[in-house]
Amino acid sequence: MRNQNQPVAFEGYPFIALTAFVTLVFAGLGWTFLTLVFLLLTLFVVYFFRNPERVCPEDENALVAPADGKVIFVGKVKEPDYFKTEVTKVSIFMNVFNVHINRVPTNGKVLKTFVQKGEFFNAALDKASLENEQAGMLLEVKGRKKLLVVQIAGLVARRIISYPEVGDKLERGMRYGLIRFGSRVDLYFPDTVDVLVSEGDVTVAGESIIGRFV
Repeated sequence: MRNQNQPVAFEGYPFIALTAFVTLVFAGLGWTFLTLVFLLLTLFVVYFFRNPERVCPEDENALVAPADGKVIFVGKVKEPDYFKTEVTKVSIFMNVFNVHINRVPTNGKVLKTFVQKGEFFNAALDKASLENEQAGMLLEVKGRKKLLVVQIAGLVARRIISYPEVGDKLERGMRYGLIRFGSRVDLYFPDTVDVLVSEGDVTVAGESIIGRFV
């Protein structure tokens, strides 16, 4: 999969090249103000697509955060499509300043992937989980246990990228995709996981433990 060992995400290269090119054009024309504006924009784009290394906890039962950001929901919900029962849901909101590379929360095999077209409401809103454009994967973990990970586009984010395919075996902490320019990730899991985060907590993808398999 892409972006496993490089400091800037591959998907950011076209944006970086475009803004850098415009910067050089304005510099060549001697337009100082616009040159500085696009230079700052280029630096921000590089910053947005940064892809730092992370160190996963050694605890094999740990469920790590799939995204950098703020926990905006923790609670029980009815998941009608894959669990068809009440499960625990944890939602993490990413603003434009967070690292947007998403990571696999635990070792598992991809049972199913899906893409759902939809709206682009503010990703912090509850209805975003139901109505916004999203992509997800259902993982088989710890034998027959399941875990659902859903990337959700937001008000600004209009492009979800997810690499895994059905049958892939993923390792905890592996980069598996990203969402451009602000969004959220929802996790759904059964009662076999003890939740260790609360609303308002800040997470670091691949490092923060959000739960532990019983």
